[in-house]
Parts: sequence; structure tokens; C-alpha cells
Amino acid sequence: MIHGALLGKAAGTLVTGVVGAAAYNSVRWAVRNTPVREIAVTATAVGLRGARKAEEGAENVRLAAADIVAEARERIGEDAPPPSHPVGHGHTH
Repeated sequence: MIHGALLGKAAGTLVTGVVGAAAYNSVRWAVRNTPVREIAVTATAVGLRGARKAEEGAENVRLAAADIVAEARERIGEDAPPPSHPVGHGHTH
């Protein structure tokens, strides 16, 4: 009776080990045959495109805000300073 239980546990352990080894080998084969570099390059290209679109959007928002501020200054009679004009309060400290 003890031998039967021991043999049953050993058989279960053997089956678990064989299934685990097969799964491990399958994953190794898939990783080896998958073009990992190609996937990484594609993902990076997509990220760069997204970053460029975000930069374009931010630049458009900045320009629109500058137009609004310039128009508001014009309405109240202020001259808008040129973009390269340093902003300050007229004296040194």
C-alpha cells in the first residue's frame, strides 16, 4: 500500500516535470524565433511618432495662446513686444 502511494506521487511528479520542461522549451523556441529587435524598433518608431505629434500639438497651443495675448494687448492699446524683446521692469538690481 505504501509502495502504491509512493509510486502514484512519483508518477505525478514525473508528469509535472515533463509538462514543465515542454512548456519551457516551447517558450525558448518562441523567443528565439521571434524577431525581438524588429519588435523593439517598431515600438520605438511608434513612440517617436507620438512624441513628434505631441510636440506639434504643444507648439500649436503655444502659438494660439500668443495670438490671443497679442490680440488682447491690441484691444487695450498696448504694443505687444517683439518675441525676442527681453521682458523686464526697466532697471537693474
